[in-house]
Amino acid sequence: MPDPRFFRADGPFTLARLAEITGAELAPGSDPQRLVRDVAPLDAAGPDDLSFLDNKKYVEAFASSRAGACIVHPDHAPRAPVGMALLLSPGPYRAYALAARAFHPDPKARGEIHAAAIVDPTAVLGPGCEVGPGAVIEAGARLGARCRIGPNAVIGANVEIGDDCQIGACASLSHCILGNRVMIYPGARIGQDGFGFAMGPKGHLRIPQLGRVLIGDDVEVGANSTIDRGAGPDTVIGRGAMIDNLVQIGHNAQIGAGCVIVAQAGISGSTRMGDFSVLAAQAGLAGHLTIGPGARIAAKSGVMRDVPAGTEVAGIPAMPIRQHFRQVAVLQKLSQGKPTGRKEE
Repeated sequence: MPDPRFFRADGPFTLARLAEITGAELAPGSDPQRLVRDVAPLDAAGPDDLSFLDNKKYVEAFASSRAGACIVHPDHAPRAPVGMALLLSPGPYRAYALAARAFHPDPKARGEIHAAAIVDPTAVLGPGCEVGPGAVIEAGARLGARCRIGPNAVIGANVEIGDDCQIGACASLSHCILGNRVMIYPGARIGQDGFGFAMGPKGHLRIPQLGRVLIGDDVEVGANSTIDRGAGPDTVIGRGAMIDNLVQIGHNAQIGAGCVIVAQAGISGSTRMGDFSVLAAQAGLAGHLTIGPGARIAAKSGVMRDVPAGTEVAGIPAMPIRQHFRQVAVLQKLSQGKPTGRKEE
């Protein structure tokens, strides 16, 4: 059950309304006018709560749950306890996400500018924007409607932000243009200098970074992540990309639509990730690579070559994932003194 001190629940909603919101089908025998007041995990839910079952490991918890209603795949419906209303969906987790967002929508901007905020008179703020204490909005910045700027955040000169964006506490934005509904979490750094310099025996000479960061609609950038501006070409983050905490994206990188980049991953300059590709935790991409659409990079991988579309790679250096695990299996057998099954030449 979400702690009401931190999470205020909207609703209640009827089961019929929740079925409409989630696209699920109300199971026979369920009262469409029954009210549900919040969401909760299977083991903590009560008679007024909605839960979900997506992973078959939790079927027993589902069978003994006290939840008043549950989103579940039709295959698991027979295990439901007596009295539990069911919302049947082929994708219970996504359906639950829609329901949870209905109960707990993102906070809305309150249209207030705190007295301790510093807003340059040449900055333009759209209707309904909220600016927290200590936040700084510099000359020429332009914010769309209903944006929320957290405490001590800095919006640099001439930065452009679309509608309904949220900029977390202590984040800083410079040399960037954001689309609509972008979420920048606390402490993120967008648009700082890229890591570019000419090396030489007389010392390293920093090269001016003259590009921007362009962020598409519906992107999320996690806490303390950094996205460097381009050296000349722009750094681009495609629509709907999801970037976790503590991610580093180098200058000129091109991140496609719907990409997922997990915590502590690093992307070197001028590398391109195709649409809906995935970079798992602590993986690293060398510079000037092309990662094809739909490719998946396993955690802790070190990628030094292009990755074709739709393939999965793992290891250091990264290789096709089945090849990687075959090598791991062989090494494990060798370390235990067992035969590998391969003949000596």
